[in-house]
Amino acid sequence: MVGGTPDWLAIDKHAWVSNAATNSVSQLDPDTNAVAVTIEVGHDPGCGLVAGFGSLWVPNCGDSTMSRIGLADGKVTTTFPMTFADSEGGIAAGAGSVWVLTDADGTLARIDPATNNVVTEIRVLPGSFTAAFGNGSVFVTSTARDAVTRVDPVTNTVVATIPVGSGPRFLAIGEGALWTLNQGDGSISRVDLTDNKMVVAIEAGIPGGGGEIAVGEGAVWATSFGFPITRIDPHSNAVAQQFFGSGGDAIRVGLGSLWLSNLREGNVWRIDPQRIRALGPD
Repeated sequence: MVGGTPDWLAIDKHAWVSNAATNSVSQLDPDTNAVAVTIEVGHDPGCGLVAGFGSLWVPNCGDSTMSRIGLADGKVTTTFPMTFADSEGGIAAGAGSVWVLTDADGTLARIDPATNNVVTEIRVLPGSFTAAFGNGSVFVTSTARDAVTRVDPVTNTVVATIPVGSGPRFLAIGEGALWTLNQGDGSISRVDLTDNKMVVAIEAGIPGGGGEIAVGEGAVWATSFGFPITRIDPHSNAVAQQFFGSGGDAIRVGLGSLWLSNLREGNVWRIDPQRIRALGPD
């Protein structure tokens, strides 16, 4: 039990979860499955969570600041001003930088972790709120334009704009593709990273706000309120399993487990992916 409203997740050697109700982040010990430490941060931590460059980066939506927590000691090393495009967003780490959408007009900020300063601003599509890093690029979903922008971090330029499903918000990279959770129609889009084209839209039946998507352990995993886990088989591009019931908000894969936050019940679930598979189709 974490208490409060556990929400955004990040994984390194531990699992980390933000908590807007208590203005804190908790480190979860994978050996004991217990809260190891809870760290006070800024107001209303959210808008994503990412581990990188020896730190956990925590966007504080309520006071427009970013907190850095040392992954080794669990202490806040600094908090600095930063705006965020939307509370339902996400940040990324890669190519020596942290990437944040700072406004609804489509400004992607590149932060140097050595100085905590924005060193570049890149114009992407309006209505872009969530970023992810993979395959040497930064990818950004535009919920307003039903598309993904691909940014080359070497040149700081947009190299592709890729149409996907309706209202894409959250995204993940793995299993040879980019995957978007589309809030408008509840589908999941698969994008080929070689030719920057959508391969298929998978009907998952999980529309609406919230939710998240992750890749790992040989599958694509999505969550939304009322449907805590939807497992996509990346070989067949189809829903392999879907579970209905309470729970479902943020999802991550790491440390051999599936991690699922359940803010309405104040807890985080840790699940063995093989046990999920053993249950068979719904």
